[in-house]
Amino acid sequence: MIEVRQISGKRDKKKFFKFLIDLYKGNKYAAPNLYADEFAEFDPNVNDAFRFADCKMFLAYKDGKIAGRIAGIWHRGSNQKTGLKQLRFTRFDVIDDIEVTRALFAKLFEWAKELGMNEIIGPISFSDLNEEGMLIEGFDQDSTYIEIYNYPYYVEHMRALGAYKVVDWNCYRMTVPDSVDPRLARIAAAIQKRGGYELLDVAGLMKRDKKSLDRYVMECLDVLDESFAHLYGTSPLNEKQKRREMNTIYQVLVPEFAAVVLKDDHVVSYGFVMPSMLKVLQKARGSIVPFGILPYIKAMTHPEVADMMSIGVRADHANQGTVAMIMHSVLCGLIKRGVKYLETGPELETNLNVQNLWKNFDRKLVKRRRCWGLAVPD
Repeated sequence: MIEVRQISGKRDKKKFFKFLIDLYKGNKYAAPNLYADEFAEFDPNVNDAFRFADCKMFLAYKDGKIAGRIAGIWHRGSNQKTGLKQLRFTRFDVIDDIEVTRALFAKLFEWAKELGMNEIIGPISFSDLNEEGMLIEGFDQDSTYIEIYNYPYYVEHMRALGAYKVVDWNCYRMTVPDSVDPRLARIAAAIQKRGGYELLDVAGLMKRDKKSLDRYVMECLDVLDESFAHLYGTSPLNEKQKRREMNTIYQVLVPEFAAVVLKDDHVVSYGFVMPSMLKVLQKARGSIVPFGILPYIKAMTHPEVADMMSIGVRADHANQGTVAMIMHSVLCGLIKRGVKYLETGPELETNLNVQNLWKNFDRKLVKRRRCWGLAVPD
């Protein structure tokens, strides 16, 4: 017998978040979320996206045991931007039982009909800064901090529901070279001189002027908002959302992995890379304290793998070459810290600008993620 219950209280939310950790216990590729991050994401008092979005969370029980979970998001802000009538789904996890999957999605179809929506899409969360896309290729590859792993049978379940492709995201792994190409160094130096640009001293500001660093990071997020506005699934971020993202960046910020380009003391482009948190999250099992502390220290001080967080360029400085400055600076940092591999986050398959950044590097397509669509029946 399968029963699906809508949940809301803290106790049930803890079960909702814990199900993912239990389902992937022992899986060497999965990087489970932290409880603190998940509680914050689904707390209207913390996540300001709730000002223009509603959410319902469901747990499925089979024979009295939790067998699946899903959350639906009615993102009014995104629908207003696109003119579409869509309900999002996120945090979908399930045992290998198609009937449990059908029961979970049945609840979303009910809600979608009540709202007058004609399509369900996902996995996609409140914003482009969150996890998005279901893994459809690369099940034997490590997850990054901004990805959620899933078993191959999830894809079979979606196809059984009649789901169709909306968009895919590609993920690449690149070997960090032993040294920076002298041509890149020359190009970066020439662009800096010609354009009157300068690189922000992130390490110095972290030590002596955190308030000024806050301002620059917030400007980076303004640039992100502008750069990503045209991409699928994105929606504008308000001040509170940006400050929350800034705090997340600080938790994983290694100064050598952050490049911020300034012109007239304002951010025109940036690139953030972070140490891989896979081992940290696996050891933490939902909470950094106590078992995740030592892995976290090791990841921050002796990283072997790094993950690309994001890169953005202000529109009025596009095609001016500042990305070469970012790549040169970050590569120098990666080499200095002994990083062997760089993983890109999910890159929208149609976003050729960012994919072309890596065309001259030793890279390999290792994962593909999909946003599915499901037509809401009449």
